[in-house]
Amino acid sequence: MRILVIEDEKKVASFIKKGLEEEHYAVDLAFDGETGLYMVETNDYDLVVLDLMIPKIDGMEVLRRIRGNKNNVPILVLTAKDSTDDIVRGLDAGCDDYLTKPFEFKIFLARVRALLRREKMDKEPILRVADLTLHPVTHKVTRGGKEIELTSKEYALLDYFMRNPNRVLTRTMISEHVWDYHFDSMTNVIDVYVNYLRKKIDKGFEKKLIHTIRGVGYILSPDRP
Repeated sequence: MRILVIEDEKKVASFIKKGLEEEHYAVDLAFDGETGLYMVETNDYDLVVLDLMIPKIDGMEVLRRIRGNKNNVPILVLTAKDSTDDIVRGLDAGCDDYLTKPFEFKIFLARVRALLRREKMDKEPILRVADLTLHPVTHKVTRGGKEIELTSKEYALLDYFMRNPNRVLTRTMISEHVWDYHFDSMTNVIDVYVNYLRKKIDKGFEKKLIHTIRGVGYILSPDRP
C-alpha cells in the first residue's frame, strides 16, 4: 500500500517514512501543501498523512481541496494543533482521523492500520492466487501451506502482484506502487527484487506463478505455462 506524508519538518517526515517502510508500506514525502496537493491529484494513494501547519498551502486548505475534488482517500491529520475547536474543524473539513503531536508511534501505526482496514473492509481479507496466500493484516505469506519469509520490499512487491493477478505490470507501474515517488525506474532494482521474490515463491514448486513478459514487465498468473 502507498502512503503520502505531507509534513514540512523534515526530521519528523523522515522518521515517519522510515517507520512506515519498516511496516511494508511504500511512502512518498511532500514538504509543503502545494506539492502535496499536486501529488494527491496525480498519484493513487491508499492513505494521506497530513500536517496542518505547512507552507505555501496550509493543511486545512489542502484537506478542503482534496475533498472538493471528490477524492475519498483516507486522510489522517497529524498536527500540533490540539484544541477542541481545531479537532472539530479538521473532522468537519473531511479528515478521517485526527492525531496530535507529540505522539507515540505505536498509536500512530494503529491509526494507520485502522484507516486502511476501513478502506479495504469490503475486499477479501486474505489474498489468494493458486496455492499462494497473503494475509494483509498479519503479513503472513504461505505457499502450499509452507510459510515464506520475505523482506519488507519483497512483501510490498508480492502484495502488489497479488492485488493484480493475471495483469501485466510494467516496471513503471511497479516503481510507482512499490517504491517511492523519486525512484528511477530505469535501474535494474525492480528486476533484482522480482528475481529475489521468484526464488522464494516459485523455487521447489512445479507450477511457476511469476512470469516475465519480455520487454514489458511481469505478471503473476497460475495460467501460464
